[in-house]
Amino acid sequence: MELIPAPYAVEGPAGPEVPLGDGTTLWAGPGAQRTERWLRATLGAALGLPLHPGPRDARDGVRLLLDDTLAPEAYRLSAVAGQGVEIRGGGPAGVFWGAQTLRQLLGPDAFRRAPVRRGAALGVPHQVIEDAPRFRWRGLLLDVARHFMPKEGVLRYLDLMAAHKLNVLHLHLTDDQGWRIEIERYPKLTEIASWRTRTKFGHRASPLWDDRPHGGFYTQDDIREIVAYAAERHVSVVPEIDVPGHSQAAIAAYPELGNTDVVDTTALSVWDTWGISANVLAPTDTTLRFYEGVFEEVLELFPADAAEFSAFVHVGGDECRKEQWTESVTAKTRITDLGLAGEDELQSWFIGHFDAWLSARGRRLIGWDEILEGGLAPGAAVSSWRGYAGGIAAARAGHDVVMCPEQYVYLDHRQAPGQDEPVPIGFVRTLEDVYRFEPVPDGLTEAEARHVLGTQANVWTEALEDAARVDYQTFPRLAAFAEVAWSPLPAPAERDYADFERRMTAHYRRLDALGVAYRPPTGPRPWQRRPGVLGRPLDGPPPNR
Repeated sequence: MELIPAPYAVEGPAGPEVPLGDGTTLWAGPGAQRTERWLRATLGAALGLPLHPGPRDARDGVRLLLDDTLAPEAYRLSAVAGQGVEIRGGGPAGVFWGAQTLRQLLGPDAFRRAPVRRGAALGVPHQVIEDAPRFRWRGLLLDVARHFMPKEGVLRYLDLMAAHKLNVLHLHLTDDQGWRIEIERYPKLTEIASWRTRTKFGHRASPLWDDRPHGGFYTQDDIREIVAYAAERHVSVVPEIDVPGHSQAAIAAYPELGNTDVVDTTALSVWDTWGISANVLAPTDTTLRFYEGVFEEVLELFPADAAEFSAFVHVGGDECRKEQWTESVTAKTRITDLGLAGEDELQSWFIGHFDAWLSARGRRLIGWDEILEGGLAPGAAVSSWRGYAGGIAAARAGHDVVMCPEQYVYLDHRQAPGQDEPVPIGFVRTLEDVYRFEPVPDGLTEAEARHVLGTQANVWTEALEDAARVDYQTFPRLAAFAEVAWSPLPAPAERDYADFERRMTAHYRRLDALGVAYRPPTGPRPWQRRPGVLGRPLDGPPPNR
């Protein structure tokens, strides 16, 4: 059976298939209505199945129901001739993940938007599948700040995530190179900060430029639509508003946010190259009040009850350069007034302010592992990106952790050695490398390991200028990552990669039906290459866990 991610247990197939056709009915019990709508719309469009409402006991029907003996995201799919197909879920999400498995069982044509073989016989193999995820947080970061992804692209990726049983979309909405969310009280964030005059093409060492203006942003109604679309698919959307670094775009729009006693912030523009800008937020009351206003609107747009992890708000907190603070009289005065030891503790104070502010409103702060430096409030969580060390330190200190080490799951990193890979940046991380990634670090006690909420793959877009490039870097490695996040795999060295490759043969056909411009296992197609566009090759093994 070619299911990805692999289920926990399968009994069968044995006996005749369960046929599906024009007479197949669909019944949904209380709590399963989202999946009922999704199944009827998706399979109806792809396979021409009307799936009319019918009774629960229909012998050739599909039944969806909740079963409180199962864990919330667990499901049990049974297909028995003469009894139809039944999907039981421990909660609404479990029913939905079971429906995603049913879609895979119906073949690659179930992933199309219209029928291609009208009248073809359809059937589900006679079997029972018992399944549940290993991790609660199974995430994907999309960097829409460096290169903007229009709303339709985000909705498409939510569908791709759901097809792989991923349940957290981390939207990186702001950075030095662009601000992508409408904030009504600060209109210059979209008038000025949402576009740049030109863009570095390739790594920052590249001599090439794209001289077209680049930009875009999501209106507040766009964000509401994205969040609602995600919730229908049991996906939480976690927004990231980066502070206090990665903020040149915001400063270009509102110069008073910057360190005005050090640089002429009125001369700044949205950054057009890559790297880490020295232009960071000033540690002033003006800055705090401004971002409190931003977060007030963000909390309204991303309600805490939309999905499981919707209470989280990501504040970045990484790669904050301190040169301007070192020179700034205003920053030095703030350090003295607060009794801090220096600029590092000043950053911790900045993050702590928003941790307390968010906590007072029933939300949870999450940030990159730099936020551990200088101490962190108990309720805050950590995205561990600089290897495993930050995650280990956070878990041992009692903080929840999402493991996303760049050495393993930064999908903008190149997929193979050699000159054919487009814009080859970062470590070489093959499909097999991702499949052998282990999210739980060695050395944690059982209690500490429980703080690992899960794992996340990150797609940064400095070198990914359009949707085709995002697809190429993300797939097929996201399929391997999804199995790591969902399935009960053995230790990395013991994983059956040959079996995964075998199942991927069928999965490539699903990706083809979905129109995903993935990297073929034989290497990039001619039009997927970027000859002459410089990357930044870094070789060598990842650090030890």
